[in-house]
Amino acid sequence: MATPVVTKTAWKLQEIVAHASNVSSLVLGKASGRLLATGGDDCRVNLWSINKPNCIMSLTGHTSPVESVRLNTPEELIVAGSQSGSIRVWDLEAAKILRTLMGHKANICSLDFHPYGEFVASGSQDTNIKLWDIRRKGCVFRYRGHSQAVRCLRFSPDGKWLASAADDHTVKLWDLTAGKMMSEFPGHTGPVNVVEFHPNEYLLASGSSDRTIRFWDLEKFQVVSCIEGEPGPVRSVLFNPDGCCLYSGCQDSLRVYGWEPERCFDVVLVNWGKVADLAICNDQLIGVAFSQSSVSSYVVDLTRVTRTGTVAPDPMQDSQPPAQQPPNPSAPLRRIYERPSATGSEPQRVKQNSESERRSPSSEDDRDERESRAEIQNAEDYNEIFQPKNSISRTPPRRSEPFPAPPEDDMATAKEVAKPSPAMDVQFLVPKPEVLSRPPVVTSTPAPKAESAIIPATRNEPIGLKASDFLPAVKIPQQAELVDEDAMSQIRKGHDTMCVVLTSRHKNLDTVRAVWTTGDIKTSVDSAVAINDLSVVVDLLNIVNQKASLWKLDLCTTVLPQIEKLLQSKYESYVQTGCTSLKLILQRFLPLITDMLAAPPTVGVDISREERLHKCRVCYKQLRSISGLVKSKSGLSGRHGSAFRELHLLMATLD
Repeated sequence: MATPVVTKTAWKLQEIVAHASNVSSLVLGKASGRLLATGGDDCRVNLWSINKPNCIMSLTGHTSPVESVRLNTPEELIVAGSQSGSIRVWDLEAAKILRTLMGHKANICSLDFHPYGEFVASGSQDTNIKLWDIRRKGCVFRYRGHSQAVRCLRFSPDGKWLASAADDHTVKLWDLTAGKMMSEFPGHTGPVNVVEFHPNEYLLASGSSDRTIRFWDLEKFQVVSCIEGEPGPVRSVLFNPDGCCLYSGCQDSLRVYGWEPERCFDVVLVNWGKVADLAICNDQLIGVAFSQSSVSSYVVDLTRVTRTGTVAPDPMQDSQPPAQQPPNPSAPLRRIYERPSATGSEPQRVKQNSESERRSPSSEDDRDERESRAEIQNAEDYNEIFQPKNSISRTPPRRSEPFPAPPEDDMATAKEVAKPSPAMDVQFLVPKPEVLSRPPVVTSTPAPKAESAIIPATRNEPIGLKASDFLPAVKIPQQAELVDEDAMSQIRKGHDTMCVVLTSRHKNLDTVRAVWTTGDIKTSVDSAVAINDLSVVVDLLNIVNQKASLWKLDLCTTVLPQIEKLLQSKYESYVQTGCTSLKLILQRFLPLITDMLAAPPTVGVDISREERLHKCRVCYKQLRSISGLVKSKSGLSGRHGSAFRELHLLMATLD
């Protein structure tokens, strides 16, 4: 089958170094499509203007990595949540801290502003959802129902509902006026990463790590359609402003979907990797992605994208494209959201005209202001974007112009990001790295910590090896014929040793598998431990962790010492497996262990109870040993620190 020809409609706009350490979260301003906020492991929130290399403003105050950020609709306020569970709200016009909200017991995974009132919703790894009143600096309501971390929150366009997506594979809809859950939408088989309301109709879209997008009818509370076969986990979706289609930011591509019936209108190849957020402005879709400390922005020209009509072929796959399906003209029209009027009963945005209304004076507020700072690093861009809006006679801001497209590339290079020609305006070229780096700021903030010795599970280069070691040395011209031979000898370095290691590991796994087939899980784990190879233990635990029912108390006595070794490993994958196994043990057996140890002795002889009590004592002793290690590592940043803090909370009863 001939490869479908895809018209070039997307290009890379720029790449910036956003933080001194890794970027952990980012968000685009949906109103302008030009404002970008990033949160990093350096505990800062930085603001950027798209396609400009320098940071506009840097917000400080958090003492742990910033896990989630969100801008309100007018782009006047920004809220950021950290790994410690604290939430801070800044006023961008006044360039100062507005509120600090405390109450969550674990890191903040998701945030959203109410579309009309001065309210913020927060979702945490502690499974709770909280609604905060920014004016009164307090929690209005707490919603409980999820069993795992809440990954996404979205208010409905009319501000009456709140949708939540979580790692427990469910989407829930909450009634804000009644303070209770309206409906639960099961069906996904993986963590749900994102939810999005239709701008007009009673329709909700959800994207999951199971590579599906589901559309839910909010009148009948049932699924409308399900789109399967995404190239990777769905992390960002966005409805077109008129509601005609849904955009899905996939791995290296943008897909345009309809839902009644489900169909793909178009597929645009964009080398943006794992896109983190999308926004639409001037008939252009802006996408941003981050990797380590860098953030890249991309533009898709929506005037050249099919948004209605027939099904488009998928250039990412070699299979036959799905059959074309015409739109269903008999599809029922759903209810339309009713936006509150100026005199309505819905919560309204309160006009804050004075400093006394903006902040209620208190010693705690003064301390927040001292600890938090807004460092304006580019006054010209700041004044252009955050114009004072309190004056009566206000000039409307200039409408931003679309980003000019680069010259058309050859169709054969459609999979590559378009490269600017020499004749292009230089402002659309990717600036040099030294220009992109954030300028140094003289503050009392301590220097960033040195990189952890943990070896990441996903890496782009081998650990402990240099590419130059595998390249031939530069030769003089008369020795050019020896280059290939030298290159091959370098490539073969260590090959025999690696083959021996892999052969030994394969043999060990075969031994464990032979015992596993007998149905005795405990004996197979004992054999894996006896081999004295942590890699074999990790492989076995990754299987056992997938089915919690395989865990027994006697299995814990064998596994817990191995978990302690895994938690101290320098390999990220080992640490992750150890954390997962320890979490399962704590959730399933810690209540039993504490109850058995606290129970009074029984009269008579009960052999089975005595055996169980002995196992509980062994497990308790091992858990006490591990708890000190978990506590010492709970101060780490990044994903490890978050996992250790969660384990530390679960092990609190041991103290």
